[in-house]
Amino acid sequence: MSRTDPRIPRGPNATGPTPLRLGTRRSPLAMAQSRQVAEAVSAATGRRVELVEITTYGDTSRAPMSQIGGTGVFVSALRDALLQRRIDIAVHSLKDLPTGQASGLALAAVPRREDPRDVLVASGGRKLSELPRGARVGTGAPRRAAQLHAWARAHGTVLETVPVRGNVDTRIGLVRSGDLDAVVLARAGLIRLGRLGEVTEVLDTDVILPAPGQGALAVECAADDAALIAALAVLDDPHTRASVTAERSLLAALEAGCSAPVGALADTLGPPPGGTSGTRTGEPPTELRLRAAVGTPDGSVLMQMSTTGPVPASGGDPAALGRELAARMLARGAAGLMGERAH
Repeated sequence: MSRTDPRIPRGPNATGPTPLRLGTRRSPLAMAQSRQVAEAVSAATGRRVELVEITTYGDTSRAPMSQIGGTGVFVSALRDALLQRRIDIAVHSLKDLPTGQASGLALAAVPRREDPRDVLVASGGRKLSELPRGARVGTGAPRRAAQLHAWARAHGTVLETVPVRGNVDTRIGLVRSGDLDAVVLARAGLIRLGRLGEVTEVLDTDVILPAPGQGALAVECAADDAALIAALAVLDDPHTRASVTAERSLLAALEAGCSAPVGALADTLGPPPGGTSGTRTGEPPTELRLRAAVGTPDGSVLMQMSTTGPVPASGGDPAALGRELAARMLARGAAGLMGERAH
């Protein structure tokens, strides 16, 4: 073993194994997410976990996501660090992961998902329906822009979507300064940051479907570290994994990157006790429902479709469910709505 192997003591006076090194982006949200995972990993393994801050291309570039491509810009540096054995574990926002499997790495765990819905943070405590005609709404996601414009058209009003980037403070600051009337953010991020008090409205999924994988985290490690993979498996939530597998399979089949105007959400019908999704509480989940939306950036056309299938415990295949819905959407012209598709 090399001296960097986490299973051996660091020096002649060490009394135990070295800490596990968990790689994370430097943003406040990424750090908050990673601290939560670090605590869970430490509890599961009995090992101390150290956070290793890594800067990604997505953190340094100020260009709009639509220009820098989106796919993998927050992920590649962390994955490189894993492959180079500079870290043992990487934590990502799952919506940022490219849909293709990374060679040499394993998706060891997908912890239980936080609320995947989007929220509005608006001046004057206003809701979406209370914004004035022509209100400036900040979002860096073409997915949100397309669905916001479609909602506005359906309600006989007009919104101006303004591309924004930066952390939560930066985006909310644009509302407080009066530069924007509102911003749309992920509720999961505000929960993890303890910032739910900023929310003026939780946007129903009938208004905006979230990004595939939104609200979920991905815990990666080296594919050849069987012991670590086994230890991390206790963090995995099978219902969350099934849902995000269906969503990401749809995204892959559409050949759309994470910056494409695609919304998708899978949830179980009949959740386990304590679950928050589905309709038949107290019963075991029997079906997986997948909803998706693809639209033109201006919201003039918005295609919304859904399908259901059995959960994996009942013999279902979430990946096949995603491919099936994507095929139906492509047959109806989804590719033309997205424009040039990104791998």
